[in-house]
Amino acid sequence: MKKLFLMVALMATVFSSCTKDKENEFENLSQQMLGKWMLTQFDGNALTTNEKVVYTFESDTIGYVSASKVDYSETQPKWTYRAKSFITVNGNKISMYGNLNKTTSFVAELEVKSISETEIVAEMEYTVSHNGETLYDSKGTTLWTRVSDDYSSDILGTWEGRVTSGEGSEFDDGEPHRWEYFDDGTYIYYVLDADSNWTPNASEMTEYFVDGTLLCTRWKNVGDDEGEHREWWEIASIVDGVMNWTAFRQREDGTTYTATFQMTKVQ
Repeated sequence: MKKLFLMVALMATVFSSCTKDKENEFENLSQQMLGKWMLTQFDGNALTTNEKVVYTFESDTIGYVSASKVDYSETQPKWTYRAKSFITVNGNKISMYGNLNKTTSFVAELEVKSISETEIVAEMEYTVSHNGETLYDSKGTTLWTRVSDDYSSDILGTWEGRVTSGEGSEFDDGEPHRWEYFDDGTYIYYVLDADSNWTPNASEMTEYFVDGTLLCTRWKNVGDDEGEHREWWEIASIVDGVMNWTAFRQREDGTTYTATFQMTKVQ
C-alpha cells in the first residue's frame, strides 16, 4: 500500500510539473509572437508562393495582414496589403479579426502548439465572410516562419533582368525586361521596341506591394480582354544593386517547380 501511495504521489507530481511547464511555455506568447511572419505550410504541405500570407504582429492587440490570392468568389478578388486587424491572446490561443475591404471580413483562430525564434506551429481555423455570408472556411495545422528582412524600400527604383531558371511563370519569354517601382504602390513595366529602346508598356493598371519578402503584382494591359493578371515572387536578396527572386509554383497538372529571377539596378 505504501509503494502504491508513493507511485500515485510521484505520478501526480510529474503531471503537475508537466502542466506547469506547458503553461510556462506560452507565458510570454504575447511577446514572442511580435514581428513579421509568413504562412508557409498547411497540413504539412508547402504552400506555393501565391498562397502565402504575411502577418505582422505589431503588438499583442494590433496586427496587419498582406496577401494576394485566388478569388474566394467571382465578386471578391483578394488583394490585401497590410489590412489592419485586432488581436486577443489567451494562454496559447491567438484570435485575429479584421476587414479585408469594406464588405469582406476575416477571423483567424490560432491554437499555438509550439513557438521558437523562427517558427510557430499552430492549429488554425480561418473564415472569410462577405456581408455576413461565409465565402471561405478552412481548418488545419499551419507553419509560420519568421520574416527577418523587409525589402519594401529597397525595391524602389528601376531594375533590369530576366528569368534564370528553366521555368519562370506563364508570362516569361526569357528576354530582359525592366520594372520601375514607385513608393505609391505603382510601377512601370518596360519592353524593348524594334529599335532596342526601352518603352513603357501600355497598361490600364499596374500595382504591387512588398511586405517583408513577399512581392505581389497585378496589372491590366490596354486592349487585353483577359482582364487582370497577377504574379507572385519572394525576394531572396537585394545586395550591391543585384536583386534575386524565387517562387515555388504549381503547374496545371499538379507538379511543382521553383522559379528564379535576377535583376540589376539601373542607375
